[in-house]
Amino acid sequence: MAYNFDSLKNKLEDKVKWLSSEMSGLRTGKASPAILDNIVVDSYGAMTPISHVASVTISDARTLRVTPWDKSLLVAIEKAIVYANLGLSVNVDGHDVRVAFPELTADRRKSLTKVAKEKCEEARIALRHERDVVWEDIQTQTKDGTISEDDKFRAKDSLQKVIDEYNKKLEDLYSKKERELSE
Repeated sequence: MAYNFDSLKNKLEDKVKWLSSEMSGLRTGKASPAILDNIVVDSYGAMTPISHVASVTISDARTLRVTPWDKSLLVAIEKAIVYANLGLSVNVDGHDVRVAFPELTADRRKSLTKVAKEKCEEARIALRHERDVVWEDIQTQTKDGTISEDDKFRAKDSLQKVIDEYNKKLEDLYSKKERELSE
């Protein structure tokens, strides 16, 4: 009887999605609406994500335009972006908030690359943890007699292939971000 890795794959896919969202939050010098995804605005007493109270569009390579659906939220949106401390320049421009991405310095690029590597390592640790949990389950099932010794070693090989596949995905995300930061 072969071991079912579907549950593991779902958990690992969540780890890849987490790393992808963390990487999208790292500023590369190019305008990206994703950097504002985690910012919340005080909208009528409720903390609401920017994407729920305004449209965020790219004006040019290094400028975003945030257009609130309710113009009374202009100041609240400006404050939320400034308080997020992302190193962005924020200006209220009539009916919009303009968010400018300054050019990254060499030191800032290095520190962002280091942060990206740390996030990638965090995700790898999570993958190893999930691998260990599944391996424990396989060993328990072997002791209980539901999996034979041969199936145990086949499952171990399959488990390692799954982990290697997801480690490759994490490494690809990191490499892509590293290239973006070096441009």
